[in-house]
Amino acid sequence: MKMTERLRAFIREHADDDVLQLILDAPRYKDVDVRFAAEQIRARRQVKDKLPLWYADDRLIYPSSLALEQCSSEQTALYKQRLVDQEDRVCDLTGGLGVDAYFLSLKVRSLIYVERNTLYCEVAACNMEQLGARNVQILNDDAVVLLTKNPDALSGVNVIYLDPARRGAGKKRVFALEDCEPDLTQLWPLLCRNRNKIIVKLSPMLDISRLLSQLSNIREIHVVSVRNDCKELLVVADAFCMPGDPLHPGRSGDGSDVRIHCANFTTSGGEQSFRFLYGEEKAALAAFAAEVGHYLYEPNGSILKAGAYKTVSSRYGLEKLHISSHLYTSDTYLPSFAGRIFEVNRVYKFENRLCRSLSMQIPRANIAVRNFPLSVDELRKRTGITDGGDVYLFASMLSGNKKVLIECRKVHA
Repeated sequence: MKMTERLRAFIREHADDDVLQLILDAPRYKDVDVRFAAEQIRARRQVKDKLPLWYADDRLIYPSSLALEQCSSEQTALYKQRLVDQEDRVCDLTGGLGVDAYFLSLKVRSLIYVERNTLYCEVAACNMEQLGARNVQILNDDAVVLLTKNPDALSGVNVIYLDPARRGAGKKRVFALEDCEPDLTQLWPLLCRNRNKIIVKLSPMLDISRLLSQLSNIREIHVVSVRNDCKELLVVADAFCMPGDPLHPGRSGDGSDVRIHCANFTTSGGEQSFRFLYGEEKAALAAFAAEVGHYLYEPNGSILKAGAYKTVSSRYGLEKLHISSHLYTSDTYLPSFAGRIFEVNRVYKFENRLCRSLSMQIPRANIAVRNFPLSVDELRKRTGITDGGDVYLFASMLSGNKKVLIECRKVHA
């Protein structure tokens, strides 16, 4: 399977066309597989921002929209390179589109791409050749069958990577470990017997505490966000010994020694990083604010997903507005804070008469609610404040369940 020069020219020529109309007009183009070309045009639109490096190479082929939906972005795929070493020999047991396999192959000594879908394997072989990934071996096989019946195929491998499919019956989106394919709760003992390092990409919808109760030997969890939108949970496990094995390294049963890495790639291209031990959050004590200080702090999406609510308070010396608000305050400006920073202009006690007049003082604002009984839409309806501008209005609670509206301006994103 190859992207011919005629196909490439056709796709470039019709890149902005309506793909459905293009298919209807197929009889006009006798020498082109128009349906295939239309699928590639649609796919290239999907990857333009997600995979800019791949988008720039019009020789690459995309087998399905489902493969594109679950594949990593270029930014998150590059992040995974941090989890492997140059001398590693990696096996990607759930190859799919091959994005993670390709970017991992750029760093490691060798990589085996395993995929049970024959078409995906053919496409991956073609794309890897075009991309110059000479250290990638394509294996058309099922991950579970391979581990149970042909483990010798992985001899020499020291790192196993998986990205379980998150579509169930009727293509319904799922995220629980036992609902994904392969089911990690069943596959984990097989993976651990191979005594390799294991890296797993999981849905950001998963609860970390439940994850730690389901899988053994977890060493690290990486929570990765792009522009404050949590994209992936990456689990790194040392499976050199099975639980109960006399050589078992003794990971604590409650996961307290698991290292949590929170990374957020900002709009400006920077990276916010925050690290803590799972047990550190359990032991931490948060200070609570009697009133809102000069600055308001909101942790990024990765920190909030990781649940480091008390650790943020103790680590940065910030006071929490309320036990359930996850907003913090201080009179001190902390430019290294991993999240958004706002300078507070005014704090309003929330009451009905305020709603009737507030739009005269703040006609436009970006409204957010945190642990507040009204939604953004309800608050806009009550106050008459329209969306936009550079004013931010946070509706939240203070200790003692006092409802407040905090008017502020962004200092740092």
